[in-house]
Amino acid sequence: MFRTLARFWVLMGVCAVAAVAAQTAEKVVDIPTRPGVTQRFLYSAPASPRAAVVLIAGGTGQLQIDSGGNMAERWARDNFVVRTRGLYLARGFATAVIDAPSDRQSVGGFRQTAEHVSDIKAVVAWLRAKHPVPVWLIGTSNGTLSAGYTATQTKTSDGGPDGVVLTATVLVSAGMPNLRPILDMDLQNVTVPVLVVHHEEDGCRFCPFGATATLMEKLKSTSSKALLSFRGGRYWGDPCHEWGHHGFNGQEEEVVAAITNWVSSH
Repeated sequence: MFRTLARFWVLMGVCAVAAVAAQTAEKVVDIPTRPGVTQRFLYSAPASPRAAVVLIAGGTGQLQIDSGGNMAERWARDNFVVRTRGLYLARGFATAVIDAPSDRQSVGGFRQTAEHVSDIKAVVAWLRAKHPVPVWLIGTSNGTLSAGYTATQTKTSDGGPDGVVLTATVLVSAGMPNLRPILDMDLQNVTVPVLVVHHEEDGCRFCPFGATATLMEKLKSTSSKALLSFRGGRYWGDPCHEWGHHGFNGQEEEVVAAITNWVSSH
C-alpha cells in the first residue's frame, strides 16, 4: 500500500513539473567547449529571466539528452534538479540542464578536472551572453562535486558562476577510496555566495546532515553563505536515490521556492 501511494505522489509531482515546463518550449543546445568537444544542455527561459541556473544532476551525470530533448535514463528524468527545472522556470529563472560532454558517456571520475570546469564555464558564458543576469550553479548529490569544485577553481571575473547552491551535498567518502567529497576540497578558495540545502533525514551515507556544520565552517571566504535544512516530505526507495529524503521527495515546490528566494536576494 505504501509503495502504491508513493508511486501515485511521484507521478503527480512529475506531471505538475511537466505542465509548468510545457509553458515555455525547451531547446536542446550544443556549444563548443574544449577542442573537438561539445557540451549539450536542455535550455529554457521565461521572457525576462531574473537569474539563470545551470542544473547539475547527480549519479553519473549521464542524461543522454537526444536531439528532441528526451532523456534515455529514467533516473536522470527523476533526478531532483532535473525534475524540478519547470519550477525554476515558473519562478522566473532561465535553466540549463547539462549532460555529459561529447567526449565521454558520463562525468563519473571527471567532475573534479580542469576539463569539466571548462565545460561548465562555457555554459555559464553562453547563458550570460543570452541574458544579462546572474548565473548560478545548482548541483545535487554527486552534482555538488561538480558545482563545488568549479567554485574552488574560478572567480566570477574569469568566467565562473555568480553563486553556487549545493543540495544533498556529498560530504564524506564513507570508505570509498576514490571519492573526494566536498569537505576535502579547497573550500577556502570559494568567494562567491554559497547556499547549502540539506534534508535533516537524508539517509545517504555520503551525505550525513551532521557534517553540514563542518562544511559551513570551511566556507571561510564566501561573500555570503547559508544553510537551509528541511524535515518531513515523503520517502521511498534507496536512501541515496531521487525519491528518498535525499531527493526532497514531496517538498519540491517548498525547496525550490526557498532556493530561488535566496538566490534572488544576492
